[in-house]
Amino acid sequence: MPTTSRADIGAAAKVVPAASLVGEGRLTFLGFRIFDAELYAPSGTYDPAKPFALKLTYLRSFKGEAIAKRTEKEMLRQGMPKGATLNGWTRDMARIFPNVSPGQSIIGARDNKGHTLFYSGGRRIGSIKDKGFTKRFFAIWLGSNTNDPALRSRLIGASS
Repeated sequence: MPTTSRADIGAAAKVVPAASLVGEGRLTFLGFRIFDAELYAPSGTYDPAKPFALKLTYLRSFKGEAIAKRTEKEMLRQGMPKGATLNGWTRDMARIFPNVSPGQSIIGARDNKGHTLFYSGGRRIGSIKDKGFTKRFFAIWLGSNTNDPALRSRLIGASS
């Protein structure tokens, strides 16, 4: 019954109208709990071409720069070529992403223009207005070439 859950995405709800939970799951790595993920979309129906929000609630402390570097590695793993575009995105993410402690969240939201807006602590912390970034960034968790297909299935509601 994920579609009956109300959105808990704070300020990001402005870009995801009628947001409801689509699915949720936990990322673990070598037995370590990394974060809990929740995907929200209008009326609980995920469409990668429409607004949605992905909320990551961290279960460990991480520096924002480390989150940006890990994101860059995942984009490379999925086939993003090295170069100026990726380097620029990584610099932008390092500037945007805060250091997090257990229980803190970062929300990435895709708006109706295909841009990515980031939120943390109930406020907007930055954006990357590049449709290519949006596609590559969210594909880390929601794309068919994700590193964690089971998490993807739980997020998009495929296993509900």
